[in-house]
Amino acid sequence: MFKQFGGKITPELQKRYAQSPNWKDGKFENTMETGMDFSFKDLPGMLYKLFFQKGNTLPNEDLAILPLDVEAFLEPSKSIKYVWYGHGVFLMRVNGRTLLIDPMFGPDAAPISPFGSKRFSKNTLDLIDTLPPIDLMLLTHDHYDHLDLASIQKLIPKISNCYVALGAGRHLEAWGVDAGDITEFDWWDSTNFEGIEITFTPSRHFSGRGLGDRAKSLWGGWVFKTKTESLYLTGDGGYGPHFKEIGERLGPFDFGFIECGQYGEKWRQIHMFPDESITAALDAQIKMGMPYHWAGFKLALHDWTEPAEEFVKYATQMDFDYTLPGLGELNSLQDSPNKQKWWVALS
Repeated sequence: MFKQFGGKITPELQKRYAQSPNWKDGKFENTMETGMDFSFKDLPGMLYKLFFQKGNTLPNEDLAILPLDVEAFLEPSKSIKYVWYGHGVFLMRVNGRTLLIDPMFGPDAAPISPFGSKRFSKNTLDLIDTLPPIDLMLLTHDHYDHLDLASIQKLIPKISNCYVALGAGRHLEAWGVDAGDITEFDWWDSTNFEGIEITFTPSRHFSGRGLGDRAKSLWGGWVFKTKTESLYLTGDGGYGPHFKEIGERLGPFDFGFIECGQYGEKWRQIHMFPDESITAALDAQIKMGMPYHWAGFKLALHDWTEPAEEFVKYATQMDFDYTLPGLGELNSLQDSPNKQKWWVALS
């Protein structure tokens, strides 16, 4: 179990983290005051509701994931291709290179919890066997629903390079990834990878895998730009003025992967509600987007389809163009938007 916690923070690492302008008083901090509106006395009741509440919080059947057509995925294209595997996992083909974001293919988003949080799809670790070699793996932050020990160990033979939030590299090293393959990013750090301009952007969230490492690594989103297209993945986090700043500094964006799911009133500051997701997309100057951070795990009290349904409702009201990819479906940024609510038959 202890290996799940990842790498330990050494005095040398802490000294390096302290060089960041976002490290204050022994931890990383958001750009605005951020917290969760519940105390430890609220925790038992919240956990009971989360794990035992009845309702439409789980699909009626396992969610199927389409098998990857590797040949079609690798076929040369001027446009960015992507495959969404539910929750926060994205496979991308950009400039002839294969990218993998937050590769949590594991069966449980709460592996150290006595209750667990089982995935809505079965045998997802086996999907790793079907993936082509990964030129670049990226991590937004170190939470269990985005960074998984079993997935990383299985992916190591396929991975060539890793771009991660500052501080998250220690987990990968502890699990066997070569330190020379890992590059850590602070907010607004940017680099060019094989003709792709990649920037790590702020979000309003937190990090930590154990009792003693809360906010001891950074969190954020990623921007990808080629000569012809741009894409922004928001990362986990609550709504804030950083979206307008990202749009002003790096936008506009042809497409956005927009966090929308696992929200609740008591943690509104660290996960957006669907109306905030659309507002954030408009602030960031995203032209078209899709909701993600749902269809993977039950980590909140809302119905499992509510994030997508509400995203569609507010997108329509606010005149934001959207698309709704199915799990495992191969898409291109040049494709016409898919408005079909594929989840209706499963809810």
